[in-house]
Amino acid sequence: MTVETEPIFEADAAADSAVRARSNAAVDGLHDGQDMIVSAVGGLDGRTRDDERTPLLPKVDDDDRPPPYSEFAALPWYRRPSIYWMLPMFFIVALANAGIIVPKMNLIISLICRRYFADESISNPILANLPLDVGTGNPECHSAEVSAQVAQFTLYGNLISGILCAITSPKLGALSDRYGRLRIIVITSTGMLIGDAIILCAANFPDRFPVNWILVAYAVEGLCGSFIAAMAIAHSYATDCIPVDRRSTVFGYFHAALFTGVALGPIVSAYLIKAMGSIVSIFYVSIAVHVAFILFTGLFIPESLTKARQAAAREKHALERAAIPPSSDWIDQIRNFNFFEPLKVLYPKGEGTSPALRRNLLLLAGVDTTVFGMHMGAVNVAIIYTSHMFNWTNFETSRLVSISNGSRVFFLMIVLPLINRFFRGRRARDQARNPNQPPAGADSVDLGIIRTAIFFDTIGYLGYTLSRTDNLFLISSAVAAAGGIGSPTLQSSLTKHVPSEQTGQLLGAVGLLHALARVVAPTVFNAIYAATVASFAQAVWIALTAVFAVAWAASFFVKSGLRVGGSEQLQRGEEEGATVPRGD
Repeated sequence: MTVETEPIFEADAAADSAVRARSNAAVDGLHDGQDMIVSAVGGLDGRTRDDERTPLLPKVDDDDRPPPYSEFAALPWYRRPSIYWMLPMFFIVALANAGIIVPKMNLIISLICRRYFADESISNPILANLPLDVGTGNPECHSAEVSAQVAQFTLYGNLISGILCAITSPKLGALSDRYGRLRIIVITSTGMLIGDAIILCAANFPDRFPVNWILVAYAVEGLCGSFIAAMAIAHSYATDCIPVDRRSTVFGYFHAALFTGVALGPIVSAYLIKAMGSIVSIFYVSIAVHVAFILFTGLFIPESLTKARQAAAREKHALERAAIPPSSDWIDQIRNFNFFEPLKVLYPKGEGTSPALRRNLLLLAGVDTTVFGMHMGAVNVAIIYTSHMFNWTNFETSRLVSISNGSRVFFLMIVLPLINRFFRGRRARDQARNPNQPPAGADSVDLGIIRTAIFFDTIGYLGYTLSRTDNLFLISSAVAAAGGIGSPTLQSSLTKHVPSEQTGQLLGAVGLLHALARVVAPTVFNAIYAATVASFAQAVWIALTAVFAVAWAASFFVKSGLRVGGSEQLQRGEEEGATVPRGD
């Protein structure tokens, strides 16, 4: 039994109207004020209004995205939110998380191997004397039996983390709208910190903390949202700080920081382990990074959501809850729990919405989830496939990772900003200086970038299918890396379709979809590869290419210029294909 969604949508629309009425009443009483404009590269700068009789904030009836910038006008620079507070620390955390991937896997192998031989020693006492060192490459641990148990253990861990992350990510995203971005980022970082601490205990005290405690670490990370929720909230923070025409570029910076961390983390980790002489040492470094990030976030980074915007979001949430009749007891509440309820933000109803808008949101979310899932599903397959087809060792695999991620960072840091600078034109830059009239929904440049990126993904994976030499496979990976500019643009386009007070809720729902894709896609494509590797190893790449082609075709059904609260005439014109003057 599930919750009826129609009353929820109606309650949401009623809450919007109530909050809108309160906001208008408050705005009508404002007089002297200041506006803020957003600088060209993110961050905030203060400007004084020419007309001091103009209200501090625009009426919400005129625009569902009241700019928060004016509320920071009187603050010194070090108390104003900016992406440059978050971006460097985000890169360091990404570097630390990537740096423990290989040591964590080696540690799991050693602990499971230790448990396996401990069980076997009952029937064969000779095995009890094997010199197994935790975290080192023990030759005895390369058996098929140990590998099977490791594969099963990591599958359980990914399922636990992925499912819990899918449940908590949308909740955390919605909470960030009501209580601020930084508190939720601290929660996600604390989960990763506790997870590393549990792994460290399992490494140092394997008798007291057996290997199954690492499953607890997976669960804690999932409950706190894992890195998926952390990235969603970081995007929400960036959305609060930058104009709409800059979002895809800044989201690209965050993706570039992530992939740079993925590329450099294992290398930096390897050198640190070599210098310190112990694989366990890298977990101390990771814990120190998380502690530093939590302290820096809690003490120094300015909050991007003002108290007034948080209070308005809490008021709206309270009105929504009050409109839904309470269940009689906790058993009914559990029975009526709807796992997919957070996705209602992708299907808004009420004033200012339209079928075209809902179709846009669903298509963009579906394409974004598909692209994310395909990338996640291809990672392990690529490593296994190249080992089978080209006899690659760790060196060649590392070269593939470096070329792929290096190319992706180039497109995110260089190509995407240049596209936004030269193709959006002067009108978009003027729009950034006038936050009262932000662009409505995704524009033609966004859609062009999305379609081009998915096209490169499709060509790159088709290249994987046709490659019969390792050099062609490497070239195909560089081509597919050009598709990396699609993900930040997709998520930026999604945020342009909802009011600013729902940004965290929207990106939390995207986090739910990403968490599900993280579980489903690798499972499906690993199963395809296992079933076809003996007869036709390229079948998995054909499947991936076909899915990318479908996503590319679906992107052509997305329309520009649609957002919640936009002009009904505009949205009706988009729906019918009419030519309607736009305000952007």
